[in-house]
Amino acid sequence: MSESGRPPSRKSDAPAQNGAPGKSPRGPGGGILMGRFFGVPIYVAPSWFLVAALITWVFGDQLDTVLPELGGVRYLVSLFFAVAFYGSVLIHELAHTVAALRFKLPVRRIQLQFFGGVSEIEKESDTPGREFMLAFVGPLLSLVLAGVFFGGMQLVESGTVPGVLLAGLMISNLIVAIFNFLPGLPLDGGRMLRAVVWKISGKAMTGTVAAAWVGRGLALAVLIGLPMLSYARNGDDGGTGFDSLTDALLAAILAAIIWTGAGNSLRMARLRERLPDLRARTLTRRAVPVSSDTPLSEALRRAHEAGARALVVVDGRGDPTALVRESSIVTVPEHRRPWVAVSGLAQDLTPGMRVSAELAGEALLDTLKATPSTEYLVVEPTGEIYGVLATADVEKAFLAAMSRPS
Repeated sequence: MSESGRPPSRKSDAPAQNGAPGKSPRGPGGGILMGRFFGVPIYVAPSWFLVAALITWVFGDQLDTVLPELGGVRYLVSLFFAVAFYGSVLIHELAHTVAALRFKLPVRRIQLQFFGGVSEIEKESDTPGREFMLAFVGPLLSLVLAGVFFGGMQLVESGTVPGVLLAGLMISNLIVAIFNFLPGLPLDGGRMLRAVVWKISGKAMTGTVAAAWVGRGLALAVLIGLPMLSYARNGDDGGTGFDSLTDALLAAILAAIIWTGAGNSLRMARLRERLPDLRARTLTRRAVPVSSDTPLSEALRRAHEAGARALVVVDGRGDPTALVRESSIVTVPEHRRPWVAVSGLAQDLTPGMRVSAELAGEALLDTLKATPSTEYLVVEPTGEIYGVLATADVEKAFLAAMSRPS
């Protein structure tokens, strides 16, 4: 999964993939903040509760056949299993986070959600080796957890609640590992395949395209293959048509997640390839300096004569102090402009509103995102005024770059 304008996040991991009282802190994606790990916030999305309820129900029914003496208590045991399983998914994601931080890649957050978890890593790996290791540690740790739970099974009786729980956790972590080793984006195996193709071809984009199309193939295989396996199994075991329908629905959801994730990976790769075209120097509007008491009509006249499209308010020494907002200019009727000083339409400059003319690509977008504004003062490395950068111009250039044929 990914966020707009950012490199792709780490994928979802699940087997079928992978405050004040009464007021839970919510994250930017609507999740509930559960804590932090090395400063990285951990959220639980509302969809997790739906999946936890589904796991509780399904596992509870399975417990009824293995441990019928539990009665209604089996659902409490099943709920514990659901929480423990997602604890394993969290450990899987923490492995990605530790590796990312080790490679000095910032992690925005970890989120547990429908069908697994996501580690939102904000930067792309700069080498195929790091990309491979960053993807590999997740399913590797799931395999380790499966081994730990298997070892625990040897210490308890198989027909007991601890034995059943440990067996379930061992199997589920094994499935998480195997599933995420599948070589298609957005799964960990897809990122590993991307790294291998990247290493061989020398081009990250080539690796992304290959892994994304394999991911789409996996999505189709899941959509068609899982219902067929379910139908064959239910037919042999005397299962119900409802079971087959449920499995088909889950397969469709899982296939949609994989297909969408693969498509997002392709789009984000194309974006990263075109980001260097976004340069502050080429997008900046020419500006004229005016004093704060200059009438708007006079300031616009000077701008027209100079072929400029922006106004910068300067003090007596010629140092910039504010930017005249374009949105404010258009609200002033023409007959009132001789009587309105530009100071009344200006926004004071803050440190974040000064950007270097040398900025380009992702560095430019990161700078603008850090201090949201409609206009920015663009300066030369020497400190001289170069012009004004309008957010609207950056957005138009961004959309134009994305709409160009591949």
